[in-house]
Amino acid sequence: MGHGHDHSNHESKHHNHSHHHNSASKNLAWAFVLNLFFSIFELLGGIYSNSIAIISDAFHDFGDALSLAFVWYLQKVSTKPIDRHFDYGYKRFAILGALIISVLLSVGSIFMIIESAKRFLSPMESKANVMFALAIVGVVVNGIAMFRLKHGSSFSEKAVFLHFLEDILGWIAVLVGSVFMYFWDVPWIDPMLSLGIAIWILYNAYNNTKQVMRIFLQAVPVTLNRKELIQKWEQIKGIKSVHDIKIWSLDGNQHVSSLHVLVDKKLKPNQYQSIKEQIRKVAIQFEIVHTTIEIETDEEVCNLQLF
Repeated sequence: MGHGHDHSNHESKHHNHSHHHNSASKNLAWAFVLNLFFSIFELLGGIYSNSIAIISDAFHDFGDALSLAFVWYLQKVSTKPIDRHFDYGYKRFAILGALIISVLLSVGSIFMIIESAKRFLSPMESKANVMFALAIVGVVVNGIAMFRLKHGSSFSEKAVFLHFLEDILGWIAVLVGSVFMYFWDVPWIDPMLSLGIAIWILYNAYNNTKQVMRIFLQAVPVTLNRKELIQKWEQIKGIKSVHDIKIWSLDGNQHVSSLHVLVDKKLKPNQYQSIKEQIRKVAIQFEIVHTTIEIETDEEVCNLQLF
C-alpha cells in the first residue's frame, strides 16, 4: 500500500491566490471607508433637513460600516498560513464574514419590507428636494464602491457587492420617487419601489447564504464536475478504478480531495509516484489545491469506506 500527500508548492498558483486575497482585502477596506464616511454625511444631511427617515438610514448605514469592518478583518485573517491550530490555514474565516453580512442583509431586507408595507398603507409626505440631492450622492458613492467589488471572486466580496447593490438600488428608487413626488402628489411610489427592491435583495441574500452554508457543510463544490473528474482519473494508464472519493471546498475557490486508487497489479511500487503526479495534475485542473492519495492493489481489502 502506498500513501501520497500533495507537498508541491505550485508557486504560480500560490502567487495567484495571494494576489486574490490582497485584492479582496483592499476592496473590502475601500467599501468600509466609503460606507463609513457616507453614513456620517447622511447623518449630517438628515439633521440639516430635519428628516427622521434619513437619520434612521444613516444609523443603519453606520451599522453596515461596522459589519464591513468585521468582514474586512476576517478577510485579512483568512490569509494567515497553516499553524498548529488550523491544518488547512484560515481560509474559511473569509466565508464566515460572507455568512455574517448575508444574514445582516436578510434581516435588513425583512425590516425594509415591513417598513415599506407600513408606509405603503399610510403614505407620509417627504421633502422631495432633499431626497433628490441625497439620492444623487448616494448613487455616486455606492456606485464607486460597487465598481471596486464588481470583479471580486471571494464570497465576502460577492456578499458586500450585493450589499452595495441593495444600497444603490435603494437610492435610485429614492431618486425616481423624489422626482415623481416633486411634480405629483404620489407619496406611495417610494414605499412601493422600496418593497420591490427589498424582496429582490432578500432573494439574492438567501442564495448567497445557501452557497456559503454548502461550504461549511463540506458539500461537493457546485462548480466542480465530479463525474468528469472521476472519468479523467480513471483514464490514467495503470489505474483500474478510484473510490472512497471525498471532495470539498475551503473557501469556495480552493478545493481539497482525497481518494483511494486501485492500480493494476502489474505495476511496481516505484511506478506509484508517477500515478500520483498524474492524479494531482488532473485535480489542479479542477481547482483542487490539495489531494491525498491512497494506492491499493487487488490483494488488499479496502475497509475504510465509512460513508
